[in-house]
Amino acid sequence: MTPDYETANLAARAGDIAPAESSPSPIANIFKGPNGIRAGWRLLLFVVFWLATMLAMQFVLLHIPSAAAWLKAQDPHVMTPPAAIAGEALMLIALVVATLLMTLIEKRTYADYHFPLNQAFGKRFWQGIPYGFAMLSLLMVLIAAFRGFSLGNMALSGADALKFGAAYGVVFIMVGLFEEFSFRGYMQSTLTSGIGFWPAAIVLSILFGSIHLQNRGEAWIGAAMAGSFGILAAFSLQRTGNIWFPIGMHAAWDWGETYFYSVPDSGFLANGHLLNSTFHGPTWLTGGTVGPEGSVFAFAVLVIGGVGIHFLFPAKQPTI
Repeated sequence: MTPDYETANLAARAGDIAPAESSPSPIANIFKGPNGIRAGWRLLLFVVFWLATMLAMQFVLLHIPSAAAWLKAQDPHVMTPPAAIAGEALMLIALVVATLLMTLIEKRTYADYHFPLNQAFGKRFWQGIPYGFAMLSLLMVLIAAFRGFSLGNMALSGADALKFGAAYGVVFIMVGLFEEFSFRGYMQSTLTSGIGFWPAAIVLSILFGSIHLQNRGEAWIGAAMAGSFGILAAFSLQRTGNIWFPIGMHAAWDWGETYFYSVPDSGFLANGHLLNSTFHGPTWLTGGTVGPEGSVFAFAVLVIGGVGIHFLFPAKQPTI
């Protein structure tokens, strides 16, 4: 057998064997997994986009004299509709920009992040509104039953009551949109791809509660209840399939607390609240400056809320 013939024969046989796939480098494994960019890096990129957009908008506003003067005139200790709407609008715009960039990078849609736009403010949202208000009302009834809360007389009436009620409705819908879409929307969807639904829900709920400690007048028990609310919201997401129900539930709870029952919310008492209501009694009962979320009854109400969601939205049976 001549060398040329031997070489050609070996080459022919080699052609019948598929070349072995090269394994990714250790550095590539850090950044990419079976599903593309790893969940942790996608979350980090999302947060960077959100912060960069927020800082850019703040930079622009602070260099507009009239806007800068208006911002400096706002009292950080008092909640007012214009200031709250402005603040929430900035955070929501940054959230939309950050998520839009991630949809382009990941080639996904808002529906993939539990936020179907074709169901915006639809059936699930309007189911969540009375549910959240009913839960908050049950909490206030329990506190009042132990003589820790009194409604008092009306602080507003007529056109002012309607005006402030509508304004705070807008504020807390924006709050619900921002907090639920960021924590139970994009971040829940992304982290679920890395560690699973419930581990992701627990991690994000702990983070959600911890962030509330930055609020003036907040305490650890209020932050713990905020985290527990995050678990309830994640449960409703799992049962309903998207975050429109928890958005409505979240908005109605905050609106009822801040405007309708006119009690502290993480240390804030709103300017333009409906009632001259009062707390009286120990902090373990009323929550004190934290508000009713700091009451010992808050956790019980969230558990009852979870039971209600369990029966209202039964788990779907897997198809065979």
